[in-house]
Formats: sequence, C-alpha cells, structure tokens
Amino acid sequence: MHQHRLTESACRAIEEAAILAVAAGYARVEPVCLLRAVLLEESRASEILERCGVSLATFDQRSLSGACEIELRDDSSAAGEDAAPLQHSAVLDEVIQEARRQSEMTGRHADVGSEHLLWGLAIVDSPMKDLLNSKGVDESFLIEHVAEASGITVEPLDADIHLTHREPTATDNSETYRVLDAAANRAREGLRVVEDFTRFTLDDPHLSRLLKQYRHELSETVGRLDSSALLKSRDTPNDVGTNVTTHAETVRRSPLDVAQANFKRVQEALRTLEEFGKIIAPTTAERIEQLRYSLYTLEKATLGTHAARTQFDGINLYLLVTERLCHHGSGPAVRDAIDAGARIVQVREKTMSDRALIDHGCRVRSWTRDADALFIMNDRADLAVLTDADGVHVGQEELTVREARQIVGSDRLVGVSTHTIEQARQAVLDGADYIGVGPVFPSKTKQFDEFVGLEFVRQVAAEITLPWFAIGGIDQNNINEVIAAGASRVAVSSAICGAEKPAEATRGLTAAFSSQPPE
Repeated sequence: MHQHRLTESACRAIEEAAILAVAAGYARVEPVCLLRAVLLEESRASEILERCGVSLATFDQRSLSGACEIELRDDSSAAGEDAAPLQHSAVLDEVIQEARRQSEMTGRHADVGSEHLLWGLAIVDSPMKDLLNSKGVDESFLIEHVAEASGITVEPLDADIHLTHREPTATDNSETYRVLDAAANRAREGLRVVEDFTRFTLDDPHLSRLLKQYRHELSETVGRLDSSALLKSRDTPNDVGTNVTTHAETVRRSPLDVAQANFKRVQEALRTLEEFGKIIAPTTAERIEQLRYSLYTLEKATLGTHAARTQFDGINLYLLVTERLCHHGSGPAVRDAIDAGARIVQVREKTMSDRALIDHGCRVRSWTRDADALFIMNDRADLAVLTDADGVHVGQEELTVREARQIVGSDRLVGVSTHTIEQARQAVLDGADYIGVGPVFPSKTKQFDEFVGLEFVRQVAAEITLPWFAIGGIDQNNINEVIAAGASRVAVSSAICGAEKPAEATRGLTAAFSSQPPE
C-alpha cells in the first residue's frame, strides 16, 4: 500500500526528536521528544497549539520528562556525534502511523505534516495524550484545526444525488418470501422426481424410504416459515423465470438423466432456501443447510446404486480363492472357474507374505484380465493397487469404505461384508459398490460365532438393490434355498476350490440361477 510522504517540517521534527532523546540519555526516541520538537519547530502544529494557548513555556522540561516513565541508556556518556541512532519506541511508531492514517483520511492531501504528528500525539495512548488533552488539545479540537491548517474543508460536498434512508417495514419481506416459496416448491418437486426414480426405476425400498422421509423432513422444516406469507407472496404470472429456458432443460435421454438433473435442482433450491432464509428465519436456514448436506449422501447412494447395478449386471457367481483349500492349486481352480462362468474372483489369503501375495495377485490379475473377469483383493487396499486389482473387499473390522476408497481411488470397486440389516443399509450410504451378506451357513474358510442365516438374506432382498452376494457355506446342496430366500448372487469358496472338477462345480452353481440344466 502507498504510504504518504512526510513534509520537510515533519521530517525535521522527527529528526530533532531523535537528537533530544540522545541528549536526554533516553534508550529510545519517545513521544515526549517528538512533542518537544514540534513545539520548537515553527510549523502548522505549533500554530495550532498556539491558538489554544499552548507553547513550549507551557511544558517545561521537568513536566515533560516527569510525565512518563522513560528508560535511560545504560551509558549516557555514549551520547555524541558517533553514537548509533536511537530506535523509535513502539508508542512513537504508533503515533507516526496514526499521523499517516489521518493524512490518508483527507484523500487529496498527499503529505504527512506536523499537524498530523500532533494528531497522533493527541490520539495514541501515552502521557503526552493526557497532557495535551488536559490543555484542550483533543480529537474534537483537532478535527477542525488540522483540516483548517491543511487547507481542506471538513464540510460535505454538494451532490446532485441525494440518498434517503427508509426504515424497513413488515412488507419489505414480501420479495424474500416470494423467493422462498419458489425455492421450496422446486425442492419438493425435485425430491418427488428422484423418489419416483428409486421407487419405479431402481425398485429400491431402502432408498425410496429414505427419500420419502427426507421429503417429509423438508416439508416440516419449510413449514416453520409463515405459510400465509409464502402463499400471498406467490406471483407466478409475473415470474420472469417461467419463460427463460435452456436447451439442456428440455433434453432427458434416460431415467438416470432425470434423476441426476433433479438431484441438482433440489440442491440448488435448498441453497436458495438457506441463503434467503437467513433474512427472516436464521434457525430454519441452519436446518436447511444440514438437509442440503444430507442430500449429497442420498445422491451418492442413489446414483452409485444405479452404476453398480449396471456394472454387476449378469454376474451371479463370485469365487473366493484360498490356496490351501484348492484341490489342484489355485491356478487350475481360478482358470477353470472363469472359463465355466465365474465373472469375479477374490484372492483371500490371511497368512501369505506380502511379497508372495503380490506375486500371486499379479497372476490372478493376468488370468482374470484375459477372461474379462473382475479381480478383487481381500482386505489389502494397498496390494489391490499394486496388483492392479479391480477393487478391494473389506470386513466390518478392517478399513471403512471411506478409508479404502482413499487408497484405491474412485475407479476401483470397494466391497464390504455385512452381518446385520443395519450394516447393509449403512454400506449403501457409505458408497460401497457391493456388499457381502452372511454368513448364511457354516463355512470351511472362516470361523464365525453365529450365523445370520437365510433370514438376513430375506431382509436384504426385501430392501437393498445395491449388488449383494450371499456368502458363507453355500454349495450345490443349499444354493436353491439361498435363491429362494431372495439372493440373485452368491459368493463361494470351497464349493469350487475344493471340488475335484472346478469347472463342473462352477457350471452346477451357475445353472441354479437359470432354467437351463448344467452341462
């Protein structure tokens, strides 16, 4: 920022103050030195002081120095021509800064004069301020005399434009209510659209219920506003926005386009409600803000469910591979299984070293890539990245979906095991790409204290359409029970890995999902 220059008179006063400080044996240049220098100098400041009967004789040296506690130099004999220049005290720097500020206030006056230094001495807290104020040299006195000495009038300039202030009245909020009414209508309409998308396109009871609850909560929140004022402020015939459209608003290529557009519509409406609501109902505006944040999560869950369903379309058999369980080794088991119809393979090794697991994962990656199948790494998000896996699967005791996503990124899948309906619901909101549902039956690969059984499968089937795989002890003998409970996808391990003929076992399991008998 540009700082206004000091006039020659002001420079001389500051230089003289430094000389006086040295002569008096002070450790720093103090305001008392500047006041004495101003009084010694024939200047605008001395003229102002003279008008109110203040001169150097008014303040003898004793009264000036005795008015404040001043730190003396350790060796007063050091004062002389060769002595190092003294630094300004912090208070004096503040005085000079205040002088600069007052000069800038005049606008047209570019220089800091002695009259501005006097202003600083009379304004900044110090014993000099007290002395000057006691003689009538205070802010009210200086406002007039500093301007007069500077040749600048303090009278306001005449202007052709005259502004008048009008006190607000109750009717002033009518335009605000008009904005709130329109935004509330847009939000409710948009929510109904996305609710219908989850209800009729996704057929998802869980998301439909959440959006319905959200819509009612928004209605309750907006209901805290003055409904009569909202209705009376409505003026649809004169709304200029009703005739303003863009081409993009008229184009919807799919139900997904409709849902995406209306989520954005609701979010924009909520922001309008929040901002304009601050004018008349700050507490309600705060609640709207929290609702807006909640909608971001519902948008992610809804659109994420749609995307995951598309990606997992046609995949109903998930193979979990553990080397020790494979009758002929993991290589033949994986290759035979994917050749026979398994479209997703997970490497689940709890005891293998990292180096060995990376090598093993890279082999499975090669096999699955050649067959256009998905490869998932169990638990280890870091190794999923190193082996170029399609994703990672985590349990309730491992990384959260968010933590796993931070490691593998947005382009890889994150699956999560669930053992209760509450965990399954939360996985949808957390942004999982698919979930494991179980354990349904006792398993040879993992020990569990209890089994959620087919009842949990029925619960998830009744609520969740995010892709999910029933898991735990499923084989050719019980897969029909699992399908009858509502499962359209299963994850198996020993049923294929432990089979004498993995390909035949795979075809037998996949055949259970169709009317075609196994080959």
